[in-house]
Amino acid sequence: MTESLDATGVDVCVVGGCGRVGLPLGIALASRGLSVLLYDIDQIAVDRVNSGELPFTEEGAGALLTEALTAGRLRASTAPESVGYAEALVVVVGTPVDEHLNPDLGAVPRAIERCVEFLHDGQLIVLRSTVYPGVTALTEKLLKSHGLDVDVAFCPERIAEGKAMTELFTLPQIVSGRTPQALDRAEKLFRHLTDSIVLLEPEEAELAKLYTNTWRYLKFAAANQFWMMANDFGLDFARIRHAVSFDYPRAADLPMPGFAAGPCLLKDTMQLAAFNRNNFVLGHSAMLINEGLPLYLVSRLEDRFDLSEMTVGILGMAFKGGSDDSRDSLAYKLRKILTLKAKETLCTDPYVRDDRFLPLDDVLERADLLVIAAPHPDYAALVTDKPLIDMWGLTGQGVRV
Repeated sequence: MTESLDATGVDVCVVGGCGRVGLPLGIALASRGLSVLLYDIDQIAVDRVNSGELPFTEEGAGALLTEALTAGRLRASTAPESVGYAEALVVVVGTPVDEHLNPDLGAVPRAIERCVEFLHDGQLIVLRSTVYPGVTALTEKLLKSHGLDVDVAFCPERIAEGKAMTELFTLPQIVSGRTPQALDRAEKLFRHLTDSIVLLEPEEAELAKLYTNTWRYLKFAAANQFWMMANDFGLDFARIRHAVSFDYPRAADLPMPGFAAGPCLLKDTMQLAAFNRNNFVLGHSAMLINEGLPLYLVSRLEDRFDLSEMTVGILGMAFKGGSDDSRDSLAYKLRKILTLKAKETLCTDPYVRDDRFLPLDDVLERADLLVIAAPHPDYAALVTDKPLIDMWGLTGQGVRV
C-alpha cells in the first residue's frame, strides 16, 4: 500500500493507472525517465503492481515494470490526493455504454469529480479514454466550474491489447487541445514516447478514435457476412479469401471470420451511432452480423449434429487470441446458447482464470464436438479425432461449418 506518499518530483499521474490501458502507459513513460504515479481505486491491483506483478498479461511489460519500480520512477496508490502531486494528469478510465447501448457521458467527469479537490491551477489534464464527442468540452466546463485554471487535452490511446509496449513507441499519437498552450504541453508529454504526432481539434480527435474502432468492427462484419454467404453454399471462405488477397494490396486487409468482441468495438460503434442521432445503418448492420454470429454458428451445428445428444467443448473464452481478457467475449454468448441446445457444454482456456473451466485434456476427452471460440495459438496444432469447428482458420483445415 502507498497511502503515505512523497509528493516531490512526480511528472505524471495516471488515473486508472493499474488497468489495461493506464498501466502500460505508466510503465512506458517511466521507461523514458519520467516519474510516474498510478492512481487507481482497485487496492488489489495497486498492491500487485507495487509488488512488481502485472495484474494482466502484457507482453514485454513485466521487465520494464520491475526496472521502473527498482529505480523509483513508478509507484501506485489508491490515495485520491495522488492527482495533485503531478504536473500532468492522464485519465484512462473505461467509458461504457448503458443497457440501451447509449453512451455514458459521465464516466470521465465522475472520475475527475472523485479527486477534483486535489487538483490545482497550472496542471495539464489529458483525457485518454475513448469518449463520446463533446466529453472533452464537458470536462473543460466541469473543471472551470470548480474554479481551476488548467490546460485540457484529448490524446486517445490506439494500442492493441498485448502489443502496448511496442505500439506506444511506434504508432503516431493523436494530440488535441483547445488552446496552443494545451496542445504544446500535451505534445511535449507524448514526445517522450514517439516523434510521430498528429494534431487535431478536440472534437476531430474524439471522432477519429471512434472511427478507428468502428472501422475495425465494420471490417470484421464484412468478413463474417462473406463467410456466412460462402458457408451457406458449401464453399470454403478461407480459400476464397486467399485468392482475393494473394499479392493483391487492395484486399490485403480482408480479415478472416470470427467473433468480433471485447470492450471497445461494439461499444464505440454504438457511441458513433448515438452521436449521429442513431442514423448509422452500416454500424447497426455490423452489430447484427457480429453479435448474431454465435446464433448462426449454433444453427449450422444443429444442421449437422444432434446437439441434444452431444457434449460440446468450447476452446477459448477470451475475446481474442493470446489474451487473458474475457470482457464482452462472444464465447460466453456461445456457451449460453449451447447450454440450451447441447446435452452438456464444457469450457477451457489457457489464459483466462475461471473455476468453472476445465483443463484442455479433460475437454478433449469428454467432448463429442469441439468449437474454437478464441483463436489462441495453443490450438493451432491441436490433434484430435473429434469434429473440430474452426471458423478462424487457425488449424489450416478450412473454415466450413
